[in-house]
Amino acid sequence: MRAEPPLHSVSVTGVVVRTDGRVLAIRRSDDGRWVPPGGVLELDERPEVGVVREVLEETGVTVASEVLTGVYKNMVLGVVTLAFRCRVVEGGGHATPEAAEVAWLTVDEAVERMPEARGVRVVDAFAGGPFVRVHDGDRLL
Repeated sequence: MRAEPPLHSVSVTGVVVRTDGRVLAIRRSDDGRWVPPGGVLELDERPEVGVVREVLEETGVTVASEVLTGVYKNMVLGVVTLAFRCRVVEGGGHATPEAAEVAWLTVDEAVERMPEARGVRVVDAFAGGPFVRVHDGDRLL
């Protein structure tokens, strides 16, 4: 009998950048962490479409996906996240069931508030890329 291969989950993250350079961040309702908005990609969904949907669901902000800036794998949970730099099309953001709080942060503020594995996604979105990184959920490995 052949063993089943381990499964991975694919997620998307939107590093949404306003014209003043501030980035959209949410404080998650479930664990209180500050992170860029995002979530699990639907099976029949293109990544650049999924990130637009997730940002809207979590923040009320309509965005346009511009470029893939990084691929991040959580080595503990087997989650692969595709990060996209996005621009605002409409909306300023508001709390939702997934986001207890929504804020527009400077890059430095985002790095300070977010776990390392999430803050690096913001930094990478401004540094070119795409980058490929692995982490344990909090720290880069």
